Amino acid sequence: MTRPAPGPPGAPWGPPPGPAWVPPSVTEHLLYEAGARGDVEAQLRVLADAELYIAAPKAEADASPETIVWRAHRDEAGRSCRSVLTRGMLPPWHPDWVFHGVSLRWIAEFGWRDPAQLLSVNTGTPARVLLPATAQHRALWLRYYAENDRPDGDRLIALRHGALYGPLAYGLACGAHLAVGNGVPWNEVGTVYEEYGRQLESLRDSWGITGREGWQRQLSTLLDARNSPPEPDFVLRVRERLRSGLGGPPSADLWRETAAGHAQDIGADSVAVKGIEELVRRVLRYEARFRADGLLPPDGRVTTTVAYDYGRAVNLARWGLAARFCHPQEAEQAIVYAGALSKSAYHSWEEFSAGYALGRVLRFDEEEYGRFYEQNVVAHRLLTGGEGSPWRNIPWR
Repeated sequence: MTRPAPGPPGAPWGPPPGPAWVPPSVTEHLLYEAGARGDVEAQLRVLADAELYIAAPKAEADASPETIVWRAHRDEAGRSCRSVLTRGMLPPWHPDWVFHGVSLRWIAEFGWRDPAQLLSVNTGTPARVLLPATAQHRALWLRYYAENDRPDGDRLIALRHGALYGPLAYGLACGAHLAVGNGVPWNEVGTVYEEYGRQLESLRDSWGITGREGWQRQLSTLLDARNSPPEPDFVLRVRERLRSGLGGPPSADLWRETAAGHAQDIGADSVAVKGIEELVRRVLRYEARFRADGLLPPDGRVTTTVAYDYGRAVNLARWGLAARFCHPQEAEQAIVYAGALSKSAYHSWEEFSAGYALGRVLRFDEEEYGRFYEQNVVAHRLLTGGEGSPWRNIPWR
């Protein structure tokens, strides 16, 4: 069902205030508390760490992707204001409205002409912040922004009004590696993932997706586990068959020779056969490192890398929704399906995580143990050990 269009950019987008109001995230909680005690410095520290959002008609944003039109409005007291929202106060997804992401620095450097105009954050909500925007005040905003030590992704974030239990939350938890790496809530299916312009650019540059058809095609490929190279799962299946026949783990030499022989039997040339032999060696080295870093138990192994495709399918569904290439029901169906596929392929969150990590590093890390490897380790530790982690609150089975 299509949601009604939201009001103009100055409208109270968030939930109505009331005694039962619960802040959607830590950001709104901190703003509310700072406002209650009149602590403007604390409000500015929170805003310096947050991405803030400006509403825009989708047609306008598509027509001028490099331009942010920030319109003033009159608030309930008749004061001239320019409004932004924190992430937790964004309205429900709507096909005709999108949001530009900006920083406190961008706001401070905006061409404010009216010295009496105010900055209104989260208009009409309990987490509202109303700030004078004179040149002196904006210089202070810039100072707070410069002094703020903003973490670069790698955060486990949740929204209290997001999915927390049930099939949708389960599927979203299967996409949590990337949510942690991108510093976005793991449990949100809604208005933004990245801000609108950046989301379109990312889909175009990283995936070749420029519209709905391309998004559907790539999503289907991921859900079919056909996006990643087939060789890693080929060699892993060989090992599992050997284990089944031997009643225990095969030696490294037997695994390598058997995999190479199977590859030759199905028509692989000499170069491909050598590649299979080296792939077995790489898997063994990565698994040894995984054990040292806690991604696998001392006797653990990876049985399949399909988690990497399924986890990315969850995020591609979210990205397509943020880019307005699909509707919420389509995105949610894909996320739930990816979760069901993941459940059928693994026995625990830890196994899923190791499969995801191996699929990613075999594709991108080249045994450098660099950024792609370290992101896996950070996400695994946050998701398996963090108090608020969905993996600790949603049973695998």
